[in-house]
Amino acid sequence: MTITARRPAPLLAAQPDTDRVARVTGLLFLVTYVTSIPAAFYFYTPVTDHPGYLLGAGADQRVLWGAFLEVILVLANIGTAVTLFPVLKRQHEGLALGFVTARVMESVFISVGILSVLTLVSLRQDASGAGDVDSAALATVGDALVTLKQWTFDLGPGFIVGVGNGVILGYLLYRSGLVPRGMAVLGLVGGPLVCLSGAAVVLGVIESGSSWQLVASVPEFFWELSLGVYLLVKGFRPAPILAAS
Repeated sequence: MTITARRPAPLLAAQPDTDRVARVTGLLFLVTYVTSIPAAFYFYTPVTDHPGYLLGAGADQRVLWGAFLEVILVLANIGTAVTLFPVLKRQHEGLALGFVTARVMESVFISVGILSVLTLVSLRQDASGAGDVDSAALATVGDALVTLKQWTFDLGPGFIVGVGNGVILGYLLYRSGLVPRGMAVLGLVGGPLVCLSGAAVVLGVIESGSSWQLVASVPEFFWELSLGVYLLVKGFRPAPILAAS
């Protein structure tokens, strides 16, 4: 009697729940808007719009809330990369890894900005409780920390975003067909514009926060916003890479 050994069934790689991935990613993109916009245009304004914050009355609690929102922003940024990577790598693993790296580098710049703001608040509180302080030295340190905060924005959200969220993510989603291609074109157009305006700020051609930089960021702004809403409401479109094993 011949005994035939049974071959073990091949192990199948676990596939992510793409519908859940899409909706979680969309929610995280919207969280980046909910956290970054109030932080920049309200909670941080006592620091960014009023020179000499270290020597003034301050609005420490308001500024600390801005820092806390940006901590959530960092987590949401990295979360979008982590959730999308298992899907995007089926289209192009190298570019998918590039998107993750760009998202992490953007978060690093944002984190340095958070540290500069927290340091500014701590120094102001220490100075207010001290007797004799060197006002000129404190003003110089305060200006340096505010300037550092501005540069972290110009190099992170003002430049790296164009590479990662704009060019790389826009290209991957355009080629894969996971979202409407017309929407992905916004990323392919907006990404280079953000990079060019960011480079112009670094090279001193235009000022940070100028109307030129704001106009250049409009396509990228609507690209990420529309992507977040679309993924949250509709999820991914049917595409060949979703059926890949």
